[in-house]
Parts: sequence; structure tokens; C-alpha cells
Amino acid sequence: MPPLKLGVRLESLVLPLRPALGQIERTGVAGVQVDAIGELSPKNLSQTGKREFLHLLGSYNLELAALNCPLRHGLNVPDGLDARIEHVMRVLNLSFDLGSRLVTIEPGSVRKETDAGQSNPLEESLLTLARHGDRVGTVLALETGLEAGEVLADFLGGFDTGGLGVSFNPANLLLNGFDPVTSLTALQKQIVYFEAKDARPGSASRTAQEVPVGHGDIDWMQMLETLREIEYRDWVTVRQDTGENRLPSIAASIQFLRRLLD
Repeated sequence: MPPLKLGVRLESLVLPLRPALGQIERTGVAGVQVDAIGELSPKNLSQTGKREFLHLLGSYNLELAALNCPLRHGLNVPDGLDARIEHVMRVLNLSFDLGSRLVTIEPGSVRKETDAGQSNPLEESLLTLARHGDRVGTVLALETGLEAGEVLADFLGGFDTGGLGVSFNPANLLLNGFDPVTSLTALQKQIVYFEAKDARPGSASRTAQEVPVGHGDIDWMQMLETLREIEYRDWVTVRQDTGENRLPSIAASIQFLRRLLD
């Protein structure tokens, strides 16, 4: 089995684009995930800008692992939904142009009930986006966390498309009371991206919190072994959303994962 490819989510460093890429290059990883916002938003990135961005990545010896598409509201919220769908389509197009062909997104809970006779806005939204992805050659990866892996796997099993997949985030699952390894096994056929993020769930004596990879309650040895067993061959991207001076902990997280992978 080929080695997994390590990357870093650029926004984890809370730095402007160029300084962040420079710091990520120093960690020795192969790729970077970036948010499709600001200067990297589809509406702001011209054809020349796309070429310049790809040249910039190459100058730091990095590949684009995936684009992330932040949304203020999920695809299960009817208000303003058409505009959000159009925006996600543009991000999917951009991901194709930039070569990653993968977009991660937080879609909202797939468990939302609808009244009898009413359609599910999330299902309709994802079907539209999946068909668009099939046409342009991109995949929309739904981030885990709001339901158990078995529930998400069953939901995605209802779509006949190659345009939808799963961005697996074990910390999100753990913080919401779901077992990450069980969910990983349930979603094994649908996982197209993996975000390495760790956490400690809340208890009577402590508050739930995100922590650097290897310092939480995720069993990373079992997690990586399960990835091998299901023959996952793609990106493992370190993500850290909290803390001050994050670079040292991100670098330590990468070294921790490298030791286990070796």
C-alpha cells in the first residue's frame, strides 16, 4: 500500500497566505488544504490568478490537497439556499481548475426530519451538487461530526453518484459522542479525505476541548491501522482550530503522525 500523504490546513496557522505556505513547507508535508474565501474565492480568482496560485504552491513544493468551502448556513437551511448552491458549484469548478478536484464542506445534519410530503432540502441540494460534480469531474466531501458514521453512510448510500464523498474528522465525532473508529469502518467506502484533528470530550471534571494530535482521546494507532485496513490511500491533513502560537503544535502533530506511519 502506498504511504499516506500528509498535509496541513492553511487556516490552522492563522497567517497570511505566503507566510503560512512558507511555514508549512518547513514541516516537510506534501500538501495544503485552503479555504475558498478572500483572494482564493471563485469570484476573486481570475484565470491569471489561478495560474499564479499554482505557481506559488509549486515554489513551496506543495500540492493543493483540497479546497474547503465555508458556509454561514448548512445546505439543510432553506433561506438563501439557491445562492449557497451556486457558490458551492463555483468552488467545485475552481477545485477542478486548480487540480485538487475535491471540495470539503459542512453540509448540516443529515438527520433533520421533514413533514410528510415535503422534500428534504439537504437531499435536493446534494443531488444537484453531485450531478454538477459528475459533470465537471469533482467530488464534494461532507465533513463528519453531526451524526454517527453509520447514519451518514446510510444517507449517502441513497445517492447514485461519484460526486459525493466523506471528509472524515475524528475529533468532531468524538466531541459529539460518536465512536471515531466505528464510524471510520462504517464509512470506509465513502471516505475521500481525512482531517487529523484530536480532542478530549467533556466530563464532570473537564470541559470538552480540541487539543493537538496525539494529546487527546483519539486512538491514533488504531485509527491509522484502520485506514490501512480499508485501503485508504489519500491525504491526512493536520487541522488545528484553537490555541495560540499554533505552529509548534502543528509541527509536533506531523512528527507524531510520521512516527506512527513509519
